[in-house]
This record gives sequence, C-alpha cells and structure tokens, in this order.
Amino acid sequence: MAVLPRIALAAAGRRLLWNAGEGARRGYASRRRAQVHPNAVPLERAIAILKAYEVGRPRQTVELHVHCVPEKGQPPIRGSCVLPRAFASDIKVLVFARGDKAKAAEAAGADYVGAEELVNKVRDGEIKFDKCLATPDMLPKVASIARILGPKGLMPTVNKGTVTEDIVGAIKFSKNSHDFRADKANIVHTGVAKIGFAPAEIADNVRIIMDSIRANAKASKAKFVDRVYISSTRGPGVQLADA
Repeated sequence: MAVLPRIALAAAGRRLLWNAGEGARRGYASRRRAQVHPNAVPLERAIAILKAYEVGRPRQTVELHVHCVPEKGQPPIRGSCVLPRAFASDIKVLVFARGDKAKAAEAAGADYVGAEELVNKVRDGEIKFDKCLATPDMLPKVASIARILGPKGLMPTVNKGTVTEDIVGAIKFSKNSHDFRADKANIVHTGVAKIGFAPAEIADNVRIIMDSIRANAKASKAKFVDRVYISSTRGPGVQLADA
C-alpha cells in the first residue's frame, strides 16, 4: 500500500473535519437540530489538534463558529461578554462627551474623545475605532451619523449600555469585553483566543462565549445551538462534541 506524504495526510484530515458538519446536513428535506457528527471531539481534544497544526505560531487566532437556530421573529444574535483572558489588546474606544465627562473619559483610557468636532471626523472617515460610547446629552449629535455607525454595529444605544453617564465604567468594560454577532445565516463567527494561550485559558474563553450566545435563546437553550466548530488560521475546522 502506498504511503501518502505527511502533507497529503494533513490535507485529507483537514477536508474530513471540515466536511463533517456539511455532509451531515445534505440530503435532508428538513433541518435537524443539535447535530453531532461522529468525528466531533471534546473541546480539550480539539484545542490539542489546533495547537499541533500551529506549532511555532503562538499569535494565530483561535476562532469559534456557532450555528444557531433562533426562534421565528427573534432579533439578530449579538452580545458582549468579558473573557477570563482578553486576547484583543489593541481595541480603540471612541467617546462622544463634553466637559468633565470628556476629561474623565481621557483619564480612563479612551483613545478618541470629543463632541461636535469628533462627529465630523467620524463622518469624514478620518479615524478608525472598534467601540463607540456616548453620554446621553451627546446622543442627538451622534444620531446624525447613525447611517455610518449603524451598519458597523457601532451606534451607541441605551440598551447596549453604550449610552451612559457612567462613562468611566463603560470604557473599562469596552476595553475588556468581547463582542459577537451572527451573520445572515445565523452563524456566529468570532475569535476567542490566541493559539499560544494555555489550553485551559482557551477552553474557559470558549465556554464563556457559548454561555453568552445561549443567553440569546428565547425558548429552549438546548435546541438554540445546532453545531459548533473551532478552528485556527492554518488548522482544520473541528466540530465540538461538548460545546
């Protein structure tokens, strides 16, 4: 029997793992929920597989892909959570505020702080940022650029806690929190850690995000999550058996 080169074996294994979830749902007239393929593995084993593929590349990102089944009429799945170990250290926070609130925001570590002049800079595309906060008095001004911030998921709102008088607390949360949102197919694609993190740290981050995603469920949390995969930059997509 011919012996396949190591690269060919790795490629074959990658295709098998990627196709595990896809093949499980083809040929069915109706969608089955909570599908677990025979090739699915426990979280700890999946992490070990990805670490083997990424040897010597500790900065590669570990990604989570969660197929959800929301109730009819449910809003898009999105949320925030504070990870046990944050992995995005370069988050840029913009704050719309005046006077003492603006000074407090600068002291708390906000990257961009301002009022009307900052609104104009955002409108003109002069600055890039990851999180956007505002004090209540600034919301009417910020509303003028809602068409710019909204599609990016950056528009401050009271419901999300990004319009607040406690601007210092909001900045600290924004710097340490992790946001996720589903695409049009109700799949959440999000980074969770760096491959160089300890296995326990990666697992803790995954579980925190999964708990936060399930918190979106309007009815049965058991049926809300259909399939879960974990992957890395060069590694395969591995279905989790215990997510």
